[in-house]
Amino acid sequence: MEWEIVIGIETHVQLSTESKIFSGASTDFGAMPNAHACEVDLALPGVLPVLNKDAVEKAIRFGVATQATINQRSIFARKNYFYPDLPKGYQISQMEIPVVEGGTIKFHVAESEKTVNLTRAHLEEDAGKSLHEDFIDMSGIDLNRAGTPLLEIVSEPEMRSSDEAVEYAKTLHSLVRWIGICDGNMQEGNFRCDANVSVRRKGDKTLGTRREIKNLNSFKFLQQAIEYEARWQIEQIEDGLAIVQATVLFDPDSGETRLMRTKEDAHDYRYFPDPDLLPLVIDDDWLKTTRASLPELPKSKARRYQDDLELSGPDVASLVSSLEAATYFEATLNHFDVSGIKPAAKSIANWMNGELTASLNRSQKDFSQCPIAPETLSVLIKRVLDNTLSTKLARLVFEELWSGDSTVDDIILKKGFKQMSDSGEIESFVSQVIEQHPQQVADFKAGKEKALNSLVGQVMKLTKGKANPTQVNEILKSKLS
Repeated sequence: MEWEIVIGIETHVQLSTESKIFSGASTDFGAMPNAHACEVDLALPGVLPVLNKDAVEKAIRFGVATQATINQRSIFARKNYFYPDLPKGYQISQMEIPVVEGGTIKFHVAESEKTVNLTRAHLEEDAGKSLHEDFIDMSGIDLNRAGTPLLEIVSEPEMRSSDEAVEYAKTLHSLVRWIGICDGNMQEGNFRCDANVSVRRKGDKTLGTRREIKNLNSFKFLQQAIEYEARWQIEQIEDGLAIVQATVLFDPDSGETRLMRTKEDAHDYRYFPDPDLLPLVIDDDWLKTTRASLPELPKSKARRYQDDLELSGPDVASLVSSLEAATYFEATLNHFDVSGIKPAAKSIANWMNGELTASLNRSQKDFSQCPIAPETLSVLIKRVLDNTLSTKLARLVFEELWSGDSTVDDIILKKGFKQMSDSGEIESFVSQVIEQHPQQVADFKAGKEKALNSLVGQVMKLTKGKANPTQVNEILKSKLS
């Protein structure tokens, strides 16, 4: 506990454009190696880069969404280094003046809100990929990914635990999908994190020497890598050894980090302005149009759900965790009259955060792929609110809806699920239960309130879950008073 972890994260977000950032080649994933590599990507003599306007548009959207400064004049630079999957011998990126500066990401860890400041977000091109598995004593190069547009988002080193780092990454992942700039597919490498980790003794204000863990493409690996790296650094220092700035890789099989190379600093890359690209100029009209095109952001939506619909914080956090969830919630809510909107909102939230989310997770789907349409869920909830169905019976109807294509009312009719609401009919079942369970009756009359729950359960069992639980409670109390 005498040590403090210091974490900053660099996130490479692949922008969802149809073509690459400086060429017209396709960004489609999964093609044969080098099928989507054109003359610009191959760095053939005489070719020139042309900036993709859509990539810039998406960078602006991110800057606006995070309340950052949009530099209306920014420049591209050449970042020089040699690697086999970088044909030019340099990467086109931004150094001195990025398109986005500053901004914040806010998220919750346990019950506390945390704000992490962003240093910058800059545009750059991705490199290709080295292939080792299919070759003996050599490697292949696939340049399909070379030139794919990236927005590199750099945070300040303000996170102090792996939990904070994971929640930051999840919030950022949700945001870039929400505003439509990235599909967030981590398996395909479209959202990957580099974690800069250092340690220092509690109370020390000087930053320790950091090591950068590269290319973490899952939240689980991000957490495991940070925790291992922090423990390793602490052990090194306690053994009297110095930490050397380095780039490391995380091995998910061993759960350990391993040295990749000693870390370069900016001067090692010999940055200079790219002479083939003019400065990027974003005029006021472009900025204004982009700002107006953004959807309502999660924070604003969450505040509206709490203020207007009186939903709780945990309910709201789940509903705005993704644009798909929020869209599904609002589409379902639109099928209710304004007069009953608040109880309907609470019921929708309960179903979405309960049965629906569990079923979607088991099926590895999100709300945009939900087999139960918003209109269908609204009918199911209405049947509970109008006492046609008990909550227990509604769950059975839900299971039928998930596995078939029937309507709510057809299932109720076919399965005989309609809730029993006739007082006389319920009273006859209550009388049977009272007669058959004298001990629970005696316990209730002796002041044991839990005995009533047992009697209610017996009535529900006898009626196969069809009796209205509220009426059962009322009739039982009346008969036993």
